[in-house]
Amino acid sequence: MITASVRTAPPGWALIQRDLFDTLAEAARAAADRYSLPDGTPTFTHDVDDVYESRAGRGLLYALGGADDLLDLHHQDWTSASRLYDQAGPGREHAEYVGQLRDGYYNLGQAFEWFHQGEGNQSLYEFGVADPHHEEQARNSARFADLLAGPNSANYDAAHRVIRSPFPSSAGPLLRAGDGWGHGDATDFVRMILAPGYGGGGVAYRASLFPIVDRLEDGWWNDKARAMEIVRLFDHLILDGDTPTNLTATGLVTHAFLYTGQERYRRWVLDYTEAWMERIAKNDGMLPDNVGPTGQIGEHREGQWWGGLYGWNSRWAADINFGGLTVAAECATLISGDLGYLDLLRSQLAMLLENARTAEDGRLEVPKRYGPDGWIDFAPPRLLEFAHLYHASLDADDLAMIEQLRSGAIGDDWGHIVPAADRRIQACETARYEYYADRLPDWPERILRAEGLYARAHLERILADSRTHEQLLEANEWPPNPVVTKGLTQVTTGSPQTVYNGGLLRSTVRYWDRDRQRPGLPQDVAALVVDLAADRVGVELVNTHSGATRQLAVQAGAFGEHRFTTVEHNHQDVTMLRESSYRWLREIPDIDQTTQQIDAPMVEVCLPPGTSIRMDLGLHRFCRTPSYAPPK
Repeated sequence: MITASVRTAPPGWALIQRDLFDTLAEAARAAADRYSLPDGTPTFTHDVDDVYESRAGRGLLYALGGADDLLDLHHQDWTSASRLYDQAGPGREHAEYVGQLRDGYYNLGQAFEWFHQGEGNQSLYEFGVADPHHEEQARNSARFADLLAGPNSANYDAAHRVIRSPFPSSAGPLLRAGDGWGHGDATDFVRMILAPGYGGGGVAYRASLFPIVDRLEDGWWNDKARAMEIVRLFDHLILDGDTPTNLTATGLVTHAFLYTGQERYRRWVLDYTEAWMERIAKNDGMLPDNVGPTGQIGEHREGQWWGGLYGWNSRWAADINFGGLTVAAECATLISGDLGYLDLLRSQLAMLLENARTAEDGRLEVPKRYGPDGWIDFAPPRLLEFAHLYHASLDADDLAMIEQLRSGAIGDDWGHIVPAADRRIQACETARYEYYADRLPDWPERILRAEGLYARAHLERILADSRTHEQLLEANEWPPNPVVTKGLTQVTTGSPQTVYNGGLLRSTVRYWDRDRQRPGLPQDVAALVVDLAADRVGVELVNTHSGATRQLAVQAGAFGEHRFTTVEHNHQDVTMLRESSYRWLREIPDIDQTTQQIDAPMVEVCLPPGTSIRMDLGLHRFCRTPSYAPPK
């Protein structure tokens, strides 16, 4: 165990961090009290992924070092929402929304593709880091993963390595539009997917029937024969096959691996990821957005590689595609230790840059969509996926791509920080990048202050809401979620914000409270990752309490996937202090450095009252089997 010895007044970022932990916990309690019935059932009823999303963050906040009662609150929120949606009984306001789960996981009562399943699964994945020994959640992880990776999975064709529909579920794949959303009305479901942006050349908000249908006329649904024809085409072109959005499912199966360690989950993630890497290679380096039931690119579209659900031709093409690519690349790298899987993501980011253009104002723009005339809809690229790639690789070439983005962001202030929800998926990545590039030294304080302002603003709104539970049930409004974790995740663990729509925590380091035997920083302790490199990480720890000793373990990686090789830390002779505080204050001893060799997935640290320590830890990354289990 390393014992801290440097005495100093707590830095501003440390005090702000501890205040933020307290504020977020208070806000979480207030939200639960206001927007839950006495048994925990939410007053807000909509699609179940939205209800899970409205209560996300409690488990992760606890795992980072939040208050003890947040864990019970997290269990209550998830369990009560799951219970509500697993039944469709009478007597509940807005009952048309409930009944969207089967045995705890998404069914076809509302067709959920993986963009929305991943979004709703945030709370599910938080159990792994918050409560790694919870037996029921460990069983749930395996049961849910087996919907895809189980030997009798109806959703997955192992021979062709395809998820059989863009809408896999606990009731099997959605292969006919009438079996899903719309209470059996196939035409309504197809209209929802194809409208309102369907136009010439297959341009659509969500999916395209091109090239089979060049231009779909308005009002097609009013002609019964035409409607039946379009629904049949939709089933064939859109539902019967796989899309890259399904890559987000690797997060669910990796979640099961981290709980159970079962090889079959690891193998499934790698097999499915490799299948899409091979499809990219066959398609001249471009990610195809639709494959048929036998795994062939454009199998139902005359070989055309674009046009699938949320594919390259849709309104959200690049954003949604890259979510799945990022999750799968991170998960495959995590469980294999092979950085080669990052090429899944890297190849497509590089491809966008290869097709980039310079706008009239000098800004870099990349294509967001693809159509019959090639790449279209150019816009400035977002940093999020590049940040995740570089965090995983710490490779100079990946850093160069980020610098290319920065150079092309003419007029943008990469140090700008605003209070924002975690849903704002890159609201704080540029400032984080600037800090580690030594261009924004006050970033830790600024991001923590912004998160605190966000939480306090929502807390004030919650406390001012005087409506009864009955009135809230009738209004059925999305409640404010005051819990934001991106700033604490970035500052304390040295990672980008977790991919919002279905990613797993990707910490460089994590912490375990040895005094309370639980995940997270101990009470009164603040942490800052001050340096990141391929072979090292710098961590500063501060005990802000003036009268209590705190003990913790610093773990290498989110799930122990790394190993520490050396530790260099500062220390200060306190002999004089204990003999004469006046003399010590007059002659404050120098701060020295000491280095020792270690070979372990964690470092134990003791923080006496009012001490801090800076550790530079040598790092061997992705060399151990990851697990939710605490370090021993």
